[in-house]
Amino acid sequence: MLEKVLPHAMLKAKPNLESRIRTLKRDWAIVYNMLSGKDNSGFSWDEHRQLVIVEDVVWNSYISMLSCYWQKTYGPLALK
Repeated sequence: MLEKVLPHAMLKAKPNLESRIRTLKRDWAIVYNMLSGKDNSGFSWDEHRQLVIVEDVVWNSYISMLSCYWQKTYGPLALK
């Protein structure tokens, strides 16, 4: 199907779909852990707007914890 739409792009559908599925699983895991994880105090779900609600203090703490974890696991973050 992808070959019909973009004949000279040399893209393969299966690797692209698998990559997209991995990304969606990772993103879902992040939101799930915010709402149902052991450190979910302060996070809630807005059913009407379909998004996570959190106060700035809790969010900043969460981001700080996440960046510390990232640096220990993967090394320093390269910000552009």
